[in-house]
Amino acid sequence: MSAQPVLINGEWQSSSSTNTFQATNPSTTEALPELYPVSDWAEIESAIVAADAAAREMRGWPGSRFAAFLDAYADGIETCTQELVEAANAETALPVSPRLQDVELPRTTNQLRQAAAAARSSSWTAPTIDTATGIRSMFGPIGPVAVFGPNNFPFAFNSIAGGDFAAAVAAGNPVIAKGHSSHPRTTQIFAEEAQKAAVATEMPAAFVQLIYRTSHADGARFVGHPLMAATGYTGSREAGLVLKESADKAGNPIYLELSSINPVFILPGAIAERSEELAADFTGSCLMGTGQFCTNPGLVVLLASEATDAFVQSVTAKFSEAGIGTMLGEGVQRSFTAGIQALTSAGATILTGGESGGGTGFSCANTLLSVDGESFVNSPEALQAEAFGNSSLFVVAKDEAQLGQIAESLEGNLTGCVYSAADGSDDALYDAIVPALRTKVGRLLNDKMPTGVAVSAAMNHGGPFPATGHPTFTAVGMPTAVCRFGMLQCYDNIRAHRLPPELQDKNPTGELWRSIDGQWTQADVS
Repeated sequence: MSAQPVLINGEWQSSSSTNTFQATNPSTTEALPELYPVSDWAEIESAIVAADAAAREMRGWPGSRFAAFLDAYADGIETCTQELVEAANAETALPVSPRLQDVELPRTTNQLRQAAAAARSSSWTAPTIDTATGIRSMFGPIGPVAVFGPNNFPFAFNSIAGGDFAAAVAAGNPVIAKGHSSHPRTTQIFAEEAQKAAVATEMPAAFVQLIYRTSHADGARFVGHPLMAATGYTGSREAGLVLKESADKAGNPIYLELSSINPVFILPGAIAERSEELAADFTGSCLMGTGQFCTNPGLVVLLASEATDAFVQSVTAKFSEAGIGTMLGEGVQRSFTAGIQALTSAGATILTGGESGGGTGFSCANTLLSVDGESFVNSPEALQAEAFGNSSLFVVAKDEAQLGQIAESLEGNLTGCVYSAADGSDDALYDAIVPALRTKVGRLLNDKMPTGVAVSAAMNHGGPFPATGHPTFTAVGMPTAVCRFGMLQCYDNIRAHRLPPELQDKNPTGELWRSIDGQWTQADVS
């Protein structure tokens, strides 16, 4: 059986590599029939050279060109909904409904259309005009972008359809997608639609390209290639840091989403008010999707009391009684088991679960662990090991001062939540904890579990290391996510007719930025 073709320079072609792999159905643990190539270096470099040529061809193109592609692509995806959800279900065991068909695929097309709107309006370019000095600046395209997608969102974070892809295209860049080996057929279907949209909107041949897999060494070489301009990566911390080292050596920006345990502080007044409600909300959030979300609440911080003991017992019972979901693959199962072992070796006690199996296909028991606050403060790094999946660690502080120490000991995370009493009785404790927590997380929540990530311009799906590689940027939300794949371009004393339209005194939106008495104001000159 021959391997599936790769998309290089506008053509679906047989891979030059003889190495292949197969995806696995996580529910049956059986390999799926199709073979996919592990691209060799010559093939990867041919894609890079072609992407560089595409970037040169697109220099100076208006955002409307890229918006047209993104809109056409979103329309095309919707014509093959059934094929996509069937493929993704077979490759990931994620349910067709509501997860894939009703939630994740609409989110994906919505992201593409939001990116199209940002490209069309040029809002992401942030034009700034100082008429007094004759200096003007804006963001522009950066060049060829590589996107590495994760295993847990086959649609919304897919390397050739997800948020990083949409943002890179909206910024006016060609993209080389490096698919995830967990769902190659899903990615192939997306690539087929992307190619159709590219042809229909007259994009360069190498505007979108797809390779399914590389060796680790070639992946690092890929992101560090001198013709590559930037990379978006979502995946494990270990692999991401290898890519970052290579990209950094070449001076190529790389935007990483790595790992996060998303601490949740539940204060005493909240437990007194609504203990059973909180136990149900937390259990639902933690076990949803078998816990395979980057915003899964993997750490819960509590203050010791009899009410807290009862809350922990209630959650333990709910974890024990809940059904055990299927994991995304054998690697996830193996990493989960290793994470639990790391936590117990560091002093955590298993309250329920901890063993492999119990569900359909690749699975592990719903697992809840506990550790005292002093142990956590003394070994914060070891006790923040990520067990990606259906588990969480309860940290029980002896007093309010120790709650603050725990907050100070946290690593960087995507999110942090605080549940407090509605009557204000927790307000003083909230005020003592949050200044530290605020510096540790990208998104702070009150009385709300973190697993939902709205696609909003105000969203920050980012955070301090090790949640991401850079605390300034978000992977979700248009136009804010687009700026990652742009470069700041400054124009000093440039003749008016030579300026980009966005920087001319009256830009296409009718808006003008001026420096008046040292104050920046926005004036309407229409």
